[in-house]
Amino acid sequence: MISVRPARRGEAASLTAICLRSKAHWGYDAEFMRLSRPAITVDEADIEAGHVLVACDAVGNAVGLVRVQPEGAAAELGLMFVDPPAIGSGVGRTLFTAAAALARELGAERMAILADPNAAPFYERMGARFVRNAPSDAIPGRTLPFYEYDLMSGAAQ
Repeated sequence: MISVRPARRGEAASLTAICLRSKAHWGYDAEFMRLSRPAITVDEADIEAGHVLVACDAVGNAVGLVRVQPEGAAAELGLMFVDPPAIGSGVGRTLFTAAAALARELGAERMAILADPNAAPFYERMGARFVRNAPSDAIPGRTLPFYEYDLMSGAAQ
């Protein structure tokens, strides 16, 4: 059983560790991980604002997280990571559903997703629509798939 709760004050470091383990799972080298770290660091201010949700396993251990940044009619799915041992267990689907609900609560009509190429098939399965390739927020010269998810219909636009 996977549950989702708001992140708690003081969890930024442990949640950032999940992000780093999840990103490293895809075989990126040390330099890539060093450059990526600022973009995948969970900020206490986002936790305080209620923008970070945590997925927990049956005994309450954090196994994933998502950050939703409201931007008017749009929201950005800024972080979404699942701890490697939990990949494929439904945590991602549960977090995505919770992120969409939070984005709707924050007044968004659509959710923007700058995806790691390894996560692109997941977002497509969730109903997000590929829009274009966009510059990476972490690695100079790298482009990433950019998706939108229509929050009003619950499917891609």
